[in-house]
Amino acid sequence: MASQSQGIQQLLQAEKRAAEKVAEARKRKARRLKQAKEEAQAEIEQYRMEREKEFQRKQQAVMGSQGNLSTEVEQQTRKKIQVMQTSHQRNKERVLRQLLTLVCDLKPEIHANYRIVA
Repeated sequence: MASQSQGIQQLLQAEKRAAEKVAEARKRKARRLKQAKEEAQAEIEQYRMEREKEFQRKQQAVMGSQGNLSTEVEQQTRKKIQVMQTSHQRNKERVLRQLLTLVCDLKPEIHANYRIVA
């Protein structure tokens, strides 16, 4: 009976060591999974930052060219306004004279459709 008891004790101890080894393996697995998750998260964050930098660079290139276009359009507009103002100053007196001549120099005549009724 003592040998049976000793055999049972050995089995119980072996079962306990096996349970400890399984628990330790589970802990190692959990640590490895956690470490892998952290590494993946860091890699994802690095990739996201690289893509964000690339996006910012492309956006800056596009917006920069649009900024140049708006500046160019603004300069062209100012140039056209300047040309119109110069033309206005140059032709203002002549146009006013023509208008005044047409308004003030009346030549009264009877209209062709007017009939004198007697």
